[in-house]
Amino acid sequence: MDVTLHLAQQPEADELLGRSPLAALVGMLLDQQVPMEWAFAGPYTITRRLGGDDLDAHEIAAYEPEAFAALLSAKPAVHRYPGSMAKRIQQLCQYLVEHYEGDAAKVWEGAEAGTETGAELLRRLKELPGFGAQKAQIFLALLGKQLGVRPTGWRAAAGAYGEAESFRSVADITGPESLTKVRAHKQEMKAAAKAAKASGG
Repeated sequence: MDVTLHLAQQPEADELLGRSPLAALVGMLLDQQVPMEWAFAGPYTITRRLGGDDLDAHEIAAYEPEAFAALLSAKPAVHRYPGSMAKRIQQLCQYLVEHYEGDAAKVWEGAEAGTETGAELLRRLKELPGFGAQKAQIFLALLGKQLGVRPTGWRAAAGAYGEAESFRSVADITGPESLTKVRAHKQEMKAAAKAAKASGG
């Protein structure tokens, strides 16, 4: 895994996301209730504050919880809710240590080798702490569209997020133009949901 992503819109942060499976997972975990760029810049900020050049699941899993929360809370904070997100990141890393020897890439290794289907990979992603069905589908679409992990049936397993030429999520963002399109789609979805609510639908 060594590609250039454009999710943080910051060269160093995007470079880390493209080479570090754990950074990509943590960025996806952080991607809620804050702007996407803020969420995906988070792994780079955490890496810098830990004094390394990549995230280490073993190190984060064993980190003293209050100290880790303080690390994320230091200004500028890594997330709008740094305390709860610190806990979630540690839970994710503890799960990876327990089930995947701390190696995030092992979550999708079988799929990459062609021995697992998209549906099986989706199941594994949904088992990760903090990854609900939607987050797992978006990450599966990101793996397929930008990171070259394309097990049989991955588009179907990712649902609408797996569709080619769609601009629904972070999986479709490859630069400023696609970012604008994804933002527009999200605004449309919000407006439609608001209208449905207003009409009692």
